[in-house]
Amino acid sequence: MTAIPKSGALSGLRVVELGSFIAGPFCGQLLADLGADVVKIEPPQTGDVMRQWGAVQLDGKSLWWPVIARNKRSLTLDLRTERGQEIAHALLAEADILVENFRPGTLEKWGLGPDDLWTANPGLIITRVSGFGQTGPYSRDVGFGAIAEAMGGLRALAGFPDRPPPRAGLSIGDSLAGVFAALGTLAALEARHQTGKGQVVDVGITDAVLAVQESVLSEYSATGALRQRTGTRLPGIAPSNLYPTRDGQWVIIGGNGDAIFRRLADVMGNPELATNPRYATHRARGAHQEELDDLVAAWTRELPLDELLPLLKQAAVPAGPINDAAGIVEDPHFRARGAVVEVESEEYGRLTMQGVTPRLSETPGAVQWAGPSLGCHTHEVLSERLGLNTDEIAQLRADGVI
Repeated sequence: MTAIPKSGALSGLRVVELGSFIAGPFCGQLLADLGADVVKIEPPQTGDVMRQWGAVQLDGKSLWWPVIARNKRSLTLDLRTERGQEIAHALLAEADILVENFRPGTLEKWGLGPDDLWTANPGLIITRVSGFGQTGPYSRDVGFGAIAEAMGGLRALAGFPDRPPPRAGLSIGDSLAGVFAALGTLAALEARHQTGKGQVVDVGITDAVLAVQESVLSEYSATGALRQRTGTRLPGIAPSNLYPTRDGQWVIIGGNGDAIFRRLADVMGNPELATNPRYATHRARGAHQEELDDLVAAWTRELPLDELLPLLKQAAVPAGPINDAAGIVEDPHFRARGAVVEVESEEYGRLTMQGVTPRLSETPGAVQWAGPSLGCHTHEVLSERLGLNTDEIAQLRADGVI
């Protein structure tokens, strides 16, 4: 048995997580990281599809699962059966939060919609994550993160203008939706402290992508301008780019502020660049971005990365390497902050994964265990929450409900 988290800012909150894939479960992960008791309901036999996902696996087991399901308790329950729906209803009658990411209408079909649940538990916060949200003409359409990234404008801005828009290599749309869902959940929790009532938190993955579009829409509205893909550059912001090093690596430098650019020019051994009218001001540097990038690249190309970074750091010029997983794991800063941690797991052994964000000074979150084996908390949760005895649980198992 796995102990329920006893610390963290959300300790004492009871969360029931339904659904699968990424966006909803990532919201659940964030809540669990901060101490909430998250009971994840999974289909018997198969479990969440995330148990199989991931291009790289260990002995046929997903290495994504131990991260996205960490700190959660696994309860198997067939929600397509009447008895399974009754058990879910009973669990939600004494829960604080429901997180779900089924297609809109699915919970209502099972008798688990908001009106059904609020009859027994008017304070329940119901966080609903879906491709397009609970309302609007696309709401009943199937929607994955990749589709939302495209429709919400993210893909149109990624990559180089002469190539098809690429993906980021991560499920950014889903993760953004999970973050906004967690934020909305905590806002609804604060509102409940004042009203005593729960509410629906409605997050479409498309909404989450749109929310981080900065001034893209207002630029179009005011001027008709359509922001385009610009590769590694941000137009008008210079020097701020990737630059090659002598040893075939890349360094990213953000030297676009006036004072920072003066320091960069000094460390390059070319201080007169900072007083040259072509580069002396922010707008001048933006207007001559390409030639300025060429000058910086000519300098970085003469030095290996491990010599460049200390020089730039000493000069207080923002710079860094392009880290892959190996670089992140070996970086002492991430280790010192607990941004990279080691977690022991019966199924996986010792795993390295990202730590808890955000960091709270008085009630910090923690990774207390990796994603659990399928249904390992079923008996524990049903006996603890619903008072079912061993024989009753055994009958549910024999009937295929759990």
